[in-house]
Amino acid sequence: MIPPTVSLVKYDNPVLISKTVGDKKARAQPKGKNMMGDMPLPPVVAPSPKPSATEVKKQQQTEDILNSILPPREWQETGQLWVQSVSSTPATRVDVIKLQESLDTKLMQRQARETGICPVRRELYSQVFDELIRQVTINCAERGLLLLRIRDEIRMTIAAYQTLYESSVAFGMRKALQAEQGKADMETQILDLQGEKKELENQLAASKAKCEEIERREAERRSVEQRKHDEELQLIKRTSQQLKAQLESILAPSKK
Repeated sequence: MIPPTVSLVKYDNPVLISKTVGDKKARAQPKGKNMMGDMPLPPVVAPSPKPSATEVKKQQQTEDILNSILPPREWQETGQLWVQSVSSTPATRVDVIKLQESLDTKLMQRQARETGICPVRRELYSQVFDELIRQVTINCAERGLLLLRIRDEIRMTIAAYQTLYESSVAFGMRKALQAEQGKADMETQILDLQGEKKELENQLAASKAKCEEIERREAERRSVEQRKHDEELQLIKRTSQQLKAQLESILAPSKK
C-alpha cells in the first residue's frame, strides 16, 4: 500500500481501519498480522521471550508520545479508510546515514534552492527534523518532548517572520500605490503650475511692453513740453529786450 504522500519520516505499514468510510466500529488490523490478507505468517523458528508488563507499558507510553508528536496519517482509497502510524522501531547508525542520503536525493530531485527562501528545502528539512525527533523519543521520551518544544518554537518564529514579511510586502504595495497616485497628482499639479507660470510670463511681458510704451510717451511729452518751454522762454527774453530798448529810447531824450 503506497501512502498519499512520501515523507522522510519513518512510518509503519498502513493499516485498514474499515472497508467503507462510514464504518467507524471496525477494528484496525494488528501490526503483527500480514498486510496481504488472511495468509499465515512465516513460521517462527524460536519463540521470542514474552516482554514483561513494565516493558509493555513503556512501549505503549512511547507509542502514545510518538502519536501525540507525529499524529497518524489517514486517507481514503476506493471507499476504504487507511491509517498509518509513525514507527516505534529504534533507529541505527545505518538508518541515520540512509536518512541523510534520502535528504540529499530529495533535494536534488525536487530542485531545492541551496540558499535563500525555498519552501521545498524547508519542507524536507522539517521532515528530517521530525524523523530525528522520532528517533530520539524512542530512546528518551523527555528529550524528544524537549525537541518537540524546540520544533514548535522554530515554527512559531518562522510563522511570525512570514506574517511580518507579508505585512511588510502589503505595506510596501500600499505605499507604492500611494506614491504612484501621488505622482499622478503631482504631475497634474506641475502641469497646472506650468500653465500658471506661462500665463504670468505673458502678463509680465504685456506689463513690460505697456511700461515701455508709457515711458516712451512720457519721454515724448516731456520733450514736447521742454521744447515749448524753451520757445516761450525765448519769446519772453525777446519781448523783454524789446521793452527794455523801447524804455531806454523813451528815457534818453528827456535827459537831454
